[in-house]
Amino acid sequence: MKNSIKYLVILLVATFGLQMQAQDNSFFKKSLFDRDFENFRHPDQRGINDFEAAKDTLTSFDGINVRVGGAFALQFQEIDHENSGNEATPALQDIGGNFNLATANLDFDVRLYDGVQLHLRTYLSSQNHEDTWVKGGYLQIDKLDFISEGFAEDLMKHMRIKIGHMENNYGDAHFRRSDNAMALYNPFVGNYLMDSFTTEVGAEVYYFDKGFLAMVGATNGKLNQSVTNPENTSPSLLAKVGYDSYLKEDLRFRLTGSVYHTNQTASAYLYSGDRAGSRYYNIFTDVNGAGDGFRAARVNPNLKNELTSFMINPFVKYGGLEFFGIYERATGKAAEESDTRAWNQYAGELLYRFGNKEQLYVGGRYNYVDGELATGENVSVDRFNLGAGWFMTKNILAKIEYMNQTYDDYPVFDVHNDGDAHGIVFEAVISF
Repeated sequence: MKNSIKYLVILLVATFGLQMQAQDNSFFKKSLFDRDFENFRHPDQRGINDFEAAKDTLTSFDGINVRVGGAFALQFQEIDHENSGNEATPALQDIGGNFNLATANLDFDVRLYDGVQLHLRTYLSSQNHEDTWVKGGYLQIDKLDFISEGFAEDLMKHMRIKIGHMENNYGDAHFRRSDNAMALYNPFVGNYLMDSFTTEVGAEVYYFDKGFLAMVGATNGKLNQSVTNPENTSPSLLAKVGYDSYLKEDLRFRLTGSVYHTNQTASAYLYSGDRAGSRYYNIFTDVNGAGDGFRAARVNPNLKNELTSFMINPFVKYGGLEFFGIYERATGKAAEESDTRAWNQYAGELLYRFGNKEQLYVGGRYNYVDGELATGENVSVDRFNLGAGWFMTKNILAKIEYMNQTYDDYPVFDVHNDGDAHGIVFEAVISF
């Protein structure tokens, strides 16, 4: 962590020095921390309930602009966990109330040309990696004026292209999850049980028109990039369709459906692609260090080699009241299995935001997952959350959450056999 902070300070000083040196150069006209990007999700309270960045063709580009941002998060965790205690069930580690390792992100957003911008996120510190490493990045193209001014202008009023080693746009849940230190968009502390999140090299093409949206994309299906073992590489395909608009001045309605498919890869990463780690530290880890590990309290269906998932997400906001839901079904199998297995996820989240700037909120979430293990047992997991939050400023969020998670029908030799975890987590988030 100390090295991460040192490198961040060096980088900021060097970048700031470059900016000052270039003050008189018309190619570098904007502030290092300029806030007025178009086609961009704000990393503060203004970005709450944004999904895909709004499509805006009225850009104000007048030279390369580098925006440096970041996020920091710290939790105090007071959670107890237990399982059946059966002789054949692994004994759990003792855990108690204390602070978790602070996490930090570093973001660069760069306007390279009119309608063309770059996003890059680096994890400075995370639960799983205390050292600094790059999450991923992408090039976003909203205009083709770099080919010639006005090229395909009518088409690009509705179209967007994203290319990179990036977070794939499957479902809407990933827009509301905590991404390492970037926990400001998540009204609760934990993410969903089946945390559908992965970063793969690929491209996505979008079309927006009068509230309707459509996206098709393809990736190489790999989390860790390598040219070895080409026989284990197969493209992953994804798509999304939906509608998002205000039906009345204070009534917003969004409904999307998404699909993700991969086949014959060495491993499908959709439910194991997060390398930063869970918000619930060390629960369901046994005395030997085995168990959930850094992805504690999540459910991975382990459909490693063939996977087809689809997700439906409704979102409704009426005044300060909002609802977000998930229905998800994943089917597939691992290489050693002959029959396909299925997993289902259901979630409902109800919040009420209040205050003159909706800076306060209270809410609840219920999340349920059921499916078949590779060993044949049909199991289920459910989690209930109650939470509240306060935006002290648009960049600072303090939140508290009570969670209760139970495991049913897991085999006696599994660390989750009659498992239960419950407790309180406080979290403070800064994002800019």
